[in-house]
Amino acid sequence: MLDSEKTLSYTGTMTRLKKLTYYPFIFLLATSFLIQVLGENNQGPLVVFLVRHAEKADTSTDAALSAAGLARAQALASTLRDAGINHVHSSDYKRTRDTAAPIATLLNKNVQLYDPINPSELISRIKTERGRHLVVGHSNTTPALVKRLGGKPGPPIVEKNEYDRLYVITSNSDGSVSTVLLRYNAP
Repeated sequence: MLDSEKTLSYTGTMTRLKKLTYYPFIFLLATSFLIQVLGENNQGPLVVFLVRHAEKADTSTDAALSAAGLARAQALASTLRDAGINHVHSSDYKRTRDTAAPIATLLNKNVQLYDPINPSELISRIKTERGRHLVVGHSNTTPALVKRLGGKPGPPIVEKNEYDRLYVITSNSDGSVSTVLLRYNAP
């Protein structure tokens, strides 16, 4: 083999090697770009879990949770620990913050406070942030939030003793909304 033939052979081999490394690189680059773009624009369904605060210790305006309420808050954390919650929201009352605290601590999330008198701000935030949210509210605000999210709240919550409702609202990218009403109990 002549030196010029060796050079051509070497050059041809290098060209093929460059193509073999170039095309996969471009493919990986394009794929990662598409995953990022599609991931940002199509995050899947919006899922919102909504509960009323757990049992309160007394009838004062800003009551703490009772022992039963603290147990129920722990049960909520246990129930939702694998639900993939990204955001935890609570009104600024001791009973709602304390209901949200165990799951927020377990998931290492901050509790984001909202004004139950101005639910539009919370709804906007939830729809903007997407993902999976837990909202802890009150007997009168939780069904109203379910309805504002496009769900079906069912009958009114019994103020005196109904603390176990767990709504799951799923809002799909096609605009459809489903409501699942579950019950969770303290151990």
